[in-house]
Amino acid sequence: MLDIAFIVLRSLAVYIFIVLAIRLFGKREIAQLSIIDLAFILLISNSVQNAMVGSDNSLVGGLIAATSLFVINYLFDLLIFRSKKISHFLQGTPVMLVYKGKILTSHLKKAELSHDELEEAIREHGVNDIKNVNLAVLETDGNISIISNNYQHRTMRKRKAHKVVDRQI
Repeated sequence: MLDIAFIVLRSLAVYIFIVLAIRLFGKREIAQLSIIDLAFILLISNSVQNAMVGSDNSLVGGLIAATSLFVINYLFDLLIFRSKKISHFLQGTPVMLVYKGKILTSHLKKAELSHDELEEAIREHGVNDIKNVNLAVLETDGNISIISNNYQHRTMRKRKAHKVVDRQI
């Protein structure tokens, strides 16, 4: 029984550490992952595996660690839902990138996005020139929302636990 408690506590500690480390080191949102970011996440997950289960390489040990991670993830989701302060701390806040056709360079730097990445997102929304963008916002989920002058754009919106939805506005 003591081994189970250790696996649970170690898994929770690793989960909290990873969430805080990614948040504090300014990692971009998941929707903005590059190949380098994906490799980083895969290597981190491999490097902390033993920290969670210790010398227990059994199926039961792995299932206990996984269950602990599911539970802590669920609890974090509840906290984020119920507390605006915790939500802002863990998920950040939306960042306005373009306003009335003008790029907000300081906000772009804060979001760690290049002009090329912004222009790519604008083109993905069917807008060919930044001057035609009324508003561009980096959302907390990592997607960039675009409202253009002609409002003839497509929004790619990712919802939690759902596929990407392509919807006409």
